[in-house]
Amino acid sequence: MSAVESARLGAPEPASPIGRWAGRVNPPLVVGGLLVGMVVGAAALSYVWLPHDPMLVDPAVRLQGPSAQYWLGTDLFGRDVFSRLLVGARTTLFVGVVAVGVAALVGVPLGILAAMVWRWLGTVLMRLADILLAFPALLLAIMFSAVFGGSTLTAMLAIGIASVPTFARVVRSGALQVLGTEYVLAARAAGRGPFAIALRHVLPNVGSIVIVQASVAFAIAILAEAALSFLGLGTPPPTPSWGLMLQESQAMLLLAPRLVIVPGAAIAVAVLGFNLLGDGLRDLLDPKLAGR
Repeated sequence: MSAVESARLGAPEPASPIGRWAGRVNPPLVVGGLLVGMVVGAAALSYVWLPHDPMLVDPAVRLQGPSAQYWLGTDLFGRDVFSRLLVGARTTLFVGVVAVGVAALVGVPLGILAAMVWRWLGTVLMRLADILLAFPALLLAIMFSAVFGGSTLTAMLAIGIASVPTFARVVRSGALQVLGTEYVLAARAAGRGPFAIALRHVLPNVGSIVIVQASVAFAIAILAEAALSFLGLGTPPPTPSWGLMLQESQAMLLLAPRLVIVPGAAIAVAVLGFNLLGDGLRDLLDPKLAGR
């Protein structure tokens, strides 16, 4: 039936796959994608162009306001704030990628394993995850710093380990739903082993859950890294970091508030962007929300 005949008979014209996907794109996904794109773009730009050396100390130009030479002014040590902001985006994304990667590499297999083994063993694994969940990333970072010393690697490992239980619990919930489907029962009847079922059936079907959780965990990792750097337990100076920029400029809050506002706004934009991106991806990838 043609489109003209459908319109004449009052029948709705079937939507194309692109039209159906475009209809599910929501404002949080668009806004979150734009904000995350800004942060990623700033980090990428820092690799190819910087107006000044972000670690060059020049007391002669300290605490200068925004100008044509220094777009966001200079800090207490005469360093260019804009250059440090760009390199700080690189540091923040690097920490987030590694922390979320550690959490996913450990949490996803653990969640699938807890769903596929005997029920009592899965319960024991989840209770162990709950015990780990009781230790926040900041507390783990303090413990790691006392043993290994404060560094970017310490912050990444602490944030990643603290996020493992969340990935495990979310993936186990999704895996249990997948294991109860008919095609998994058919695969078992056909003689497929647990490893093949986990790799070919469970993992692809929980992939959307992992993507959404990763975007939310990325926002948490950014906030945790900024807090650790502010406390002196994260990225050490003189490497630029948004949390470190806040820590160095807290004494200048009344004299030069822009030194606090600029990195604080950057952290807020990054966290808000990844949170909105996670909400948008959830609405886009969750089949239960497809009809909304």
